[in-house]
Amino acid sequence: MRISQPLPQLLFISFMMFLTACSSQRELADTVELRDIQAYELYSAEGDKISYSDMVRMAVESDIILFGELHNSAIAHWLQHELTRDLATSRRSLLIGMEMFEQDQQRLLDSYLSGEIDTNQFEEEARLWNNYATDYKPIIEFAKNEGIPVVASNIPRRFASMVYHEGIGILDDLSDEAKESIAPLPVEIDLELPGYQNIMEMAHGHGGENLPKSQAVKDATMGWFILQHMEDGSRVLHLNGSYHSDNYEGIYWYLRHYGFEGNIMTITTVERDNPGAFDADLEGRADVILQVNSRMTRTY
Repeated sequence: MRISQPLPQLLFISFMMFLTACSSQRELADTVELRDIQAYELYSAEGDKISYSDMVRMAVESDIILFGELHNSAIAHWLQHELTRDLATSRRSLLIGMEMFEQDQQRLLDSYLSGEIDTNQFEEEARLWNNYATDYKPIIEFAKNEGIPVVASNIPRRFASMVYHEGIGILDDLSDEAKESIAPLPVEIDLELPGYQNIMEMAHGHGGENLPKSQAVKDATMGWFILQHMEDGSRVLHLNGSYHSDNYEGIYWYLRHYGFEGNIMTITTVERDNPGAFDADLEGRADVILQVNSRMTRTY
C-alpha cells in the first residue's frame, strides 16, 4: 500500500528545491565576467572620439574622401556603404572611385551601370575580387540604381606586376593604348616617403626598389584617374586599402603632385583589441581613424 506524504512536507521539500536552484543560478552568474563590448570606435586625427555624424560632416566639407579600408573588415565596408548613401543625398554630385576595379575595366563597368549589359555578363567578364559579393557589390548596385558614376581607378595589375619584376622603365615599352590605363609617364616616385620605405623594410629587401615602385604606380594611377573623372562641383568618395592613403601619402601625395588644391579627407581602418581606447601610435595617420574590434567578424 502506498503511503502519501503530508501536504505541508511536500510543500517544504518543493520550496527547498526552488531555493537550491536559485542559489545555483546566482553562483553561476557570479562566475561570469560581465562586460560591455563594442564593434568599433571613430577618432579624430588627434585621438578624440567622434560620432558617425561627425565623420559625415567632415566628408561634406571635403572635395575628395579617401576611405582607407582593411579589405576584409565587415565594419569598414558597412561604413563605406552608409557614407555612400549619405553623401548621395547632398546637393553636390557624387562620384565613387574604387581601387578594386582596374582602369581597363572602365568601359565594362560603365556598360553595367548604364544597363547595357546584365549582372551575369558583368560578373562573368569583370575581374572581380573574391569578396566582391559581400563587400563591394552593395555599393555598385546602389550606384547603378541611383545613377552615380564609378571610376575604375587602379592600374591593370599585369602592369604593376611588370614593374615589380622588370622595373619602372618597362612601362615605356607599352603600346599607346595600354598607356591610356596608367598615369602619365614618367611617373615621379619619391622613395624617401616613409610609406615606401616601410614597404622595403617589411619585405626585408625582397623585390628591392621595384616593390615600392609597383605600389607607387598604383597610387599615381588612382590619383590621376580620380582627377580625370572629377567634374566641377562634384565630390569623390574613393575606396582603397588604408596603406594607399595613410599618413597623407600614396594617393593623397599624388593628388597634390598633380595639382589638386581642394579639400582632401582621409580615413584609415585598423584593428585593436579594445577599440574604445585610442592607440596613441595612430595619431595623425588620417583625419578619421576607425578602430575595429580585432575579434570582429571578417568577410574572409
